[in-house]
Amino acid sequence: MLTETELTAIVPIALTGVDIPELGNKIQGKVRDIYLRGSERILITTDRLSAFDRVLGAVPYKGQVLNQLSAFWFEQVANVIGSHVISLPDPNVTIAHECEALPVEVIVRGYITGVTKTALWYRYSLGEREIYGHRFPNGLQKNQPLPEPIITPTTKGGPTGHDERLTCDEVVDTGLLNRATWDKVMAAALEIFRRGQAVAAQAGLILVDTKYEFGRLPSGEVVLIDEVHTPDSSRFWKADSYEARLAAGNEPENFDKEFIRLWYAEQGYRGDGEPPAWNTDLAVRASQRYQQVFEMLTGQEFAPGVYPAGERIKAALMHNS
Repeated sequence: MLTETELTAIVPIALTGVDIPELGNKIQGKVRDIYLRGSERILITTDRLSAFDRVLGAVPYKGQVLNQLSAFWFEQVANVIGSHVISLPDPNVTIAHECEALPVEVIVRGYITGVTKTALWYRYSLGEREIYGHRFPNGLQKNQPLPEPIITPTTKGGPTGHDERLTCDEVVDTGLLNRATWDKVMAAALEIFRRGQAVAAQAGLILVDTKYEFGRLPSGEVVLIDEVHTPDSSRFWKADSYEARLAAGNEPENFDKEFIRLWYAEQGYRGDGEPPAWNTDLAVRASQRYQQVFEMLTGQEFAPGVYPAGERIKAALMHNS
């Protein structure tokens, strides 16, 4: 993992774009750039900017961590479902087909947790036992594992945000997806989550919950898109401290974007009004956690500009194109 000095040095310049002119004409760009190559639209993902970066400033090397972790996971689940990836020209960039995103984000939850009014634990603590179409047994405690992972889908973000109140049946009943497509997506999501939990457990982490996005290629094939099992898309807890912290009534130790959210909450910021000042120390500490998750999951030391599994990952991704 990079030292604090190395990370601090790059904080001011971490928000950089990636331009690949040989792909053709860039027709759109912000977080993800879209190029027109002949009649084909090519999506370039770098994850160089997120909602948190706009407030906090860049987390050093976050784009590389997310890009390479997703590449690692695309390889792990390639025999479950294909992806939209074409190739990885360098560790900062994923070149992918721009496909139609399905109008449902698939949230898979392995633990009962959360404090917001839409969270499982909040509603369960009020005495509800039928939540989002799932029946929960009595006796569950906050931050404990569920009897089995469940899916609580949400609609894709729009003017009204995400709809946490969507049930699995409503995805079909409201016409968002047909039954065959939704069944395929649910089966893939649960298997990907199972594999994610197994790899995380071996690495000393707990995969708590995650968000998967799926899309449809022009051929009609349904594929996995966006990030997979990264600190930005999933919640991870440290396994060796989990039981002790739970017994003491403390929250588990977070190794994901929640680390930044909790810092915001400590400053009294919850999204309204003027955000807290940009903070170099927090950016560095967040980067260290992101790198640590990368190293624990992949078994590889994070080094900027270096592929974690080299040609094996690139070959697997090219096979999916």
